[in-house]
Amino acid sequence: MLGTHDLGLFIASGLLLNMTPGPDSLLIMARSATQGFRAGSAAALGIGAGTCVHVLAAALGLSALLSASAAAFTVVKLLGAAYLIYLGAGMLFKRRAAAAESGSPGSLQGMPPPAPLPLRQIFAQGFLTNVLNPKVGLFFLAFVPQFISADAPSKAAAFLFLGAIFNVNGLVWCHLLAWSSAAAGARARGQAWAQALGRWLNRGIGALFLAFGVRLAVAEVG
Repeated sequence: MLGTHDLGLFIASGLLLNMTPGPDSLLIMARSATQGFRAGSAAALGIGAGTCVHVLAAALGLSALLSASAAAFTVVKLLGAAYLIYLGAGMLFKRRAAAAESGSPGSLQGMPPPAPLPLRQIFAQGFLTNVLNPKVGLFFLAFVPQFISADAPSKAAAFLFLGAIFNVNGLVWCHLLAWSSAAAGARARGQAWAQALGRWLNRGIGALFLAFGVRLAVAEVG
């Protein structure tokens, strides 16, 4: 279809790749567990919007230009790394700072939960986390062409078609992840042990975002 081949293999491979843990999955899990399914869905939709940008850029050849230009790649990856570190630091230190401002350093356990973020802000977080990672665009540039026939009438159309399939599969998986995380969070919400576990999970995810940011910052073009 549209000059593509091995579509079943592409779909299966895409699903497995979407299920691989990364910053996108962690963001969805964190927002779903603390604010429910709608927050996780907003993060997933933001990530899907970012994926659309990468697919379109790769189809138009912008990702190839990014890969060829060390300066452009460095600028984008440092922006992405800075944003991941910003998110990670916010998740890691926000509660501790709130406790310090309340004047009771030892009262972390009895702290009220932070105010929920607006859905628009969560959508923007998902979008920026995805779109500022240049390696996502380079991944599409390396992976998708393997399933496009050499004699395809329009390679750009075939690329967009496969990219849309990959993104739809990703959105389905991300919403399943949001639903399961929201359900687990709802069952545990209000229990003292769950609040303590949630704090540590929030810090752990924040630390992972910091690690992803540092890893992206030192990534090479190739």
